[in-house]
Amino acid sequence: MSATEFAPGLFVRGIVPPLRLADYRLIAFDMDSTLINIECVDEIADIAGRKAEVAAITEAAMRGEITDYKDSLRRRVAMLAGVSETALQRVADERLRLNPGVEAFVQACRRAGLKTLLVSGGFSFFSERVRQRLQLDFARANTLGTANGRLTGTLFDHPWGDICDGAEKRRVVLEVCELMGISTAQAIAVGDGANDLPMMDAAGLSIAFHGKPAVREQASLSIERGGMERALEVLHP
Repeated sequence: MSATEFAPGLFVRGIVPPLRLADYRLIAFDMDSTLINIECVDEIADIAGRKAEVAAITEAAMRGEITDYKDSLRRRVAMLAGVSETALQRVADERLRLNPGVEAFVQACRRAGLKTLLVSGGFSFFSERVRQRLQLDFARANTLGTANGRLTGTLFDHPWGDICDGAEKRRVVLEVCELMGISTAQAIAVGDGANDLPMMDAAGLSIAFHGKPAVREQASLSIERGGMERALEVLHP
C-alpha cells in the first residue's frame, strides 16, 4: 500500500487520521537517532579515532544491508576495546541531545495515560540517562563490558541475553503488552532503523521518525520533516 502525504513531510499508510492517542496504552521508542540525535557507538568510536570504520557498519545495519544486527554490533564494540570509560561521559555531556519535539511528544503520551518504553540496540549508559530525563517507565538496552576503567570490547550478559536486537525489541514489546493485559493493537512503536521493524510490525501503530527507506516504506506514519511532535497532527490527545 502506497503512502499518502497527509501534510508536508508527514506520510500515512493504512490509517485514516485523526486517531486518538488515548486509544493506545503503550508506546515503545528506539533511542539512537530516534529519541536522541546521535548513534552513540559512532561517537565513542570518534573519540577513539575509528568513527569512519564503525559508522559505515552502523549505517549499513540501520539500512538493513547487514541483516545480522548482533554480529554487526559485536564487530563495532570490539573496535572500542581499550577506550577509557570517560569517553562515555564525554559523549553524554558534549554530543547527546534529545531530538526536536521528543519532549513534547513524550509528555503528550504520558498525559494521555500511555506507558512508555525505551528499547534500544544501543547502550544502557546512555539509555538510563534518557529514561530518567524523559521519565520513561521502562528501558532495555545493551551494557558495555568494562575493566580497570576501560572498555573491554565486549557486551555484558543479562538474563535475557547480551544484545537487544530487532527480535529482542519485538519480544520486549510483546511481553510488556502481555504484562499490561493489553493487545498489541494498543501499542505504538517508534523507530528509524531496520532493527526497529520487528517491533514496529508487532505494534498496532508504527511511526518512522526520519527513518531509513525500508522503515519509511512500512510505517503507518512517517515523519520526514520537522520534529517528533508532528505525530500529534495525526494522533490527537
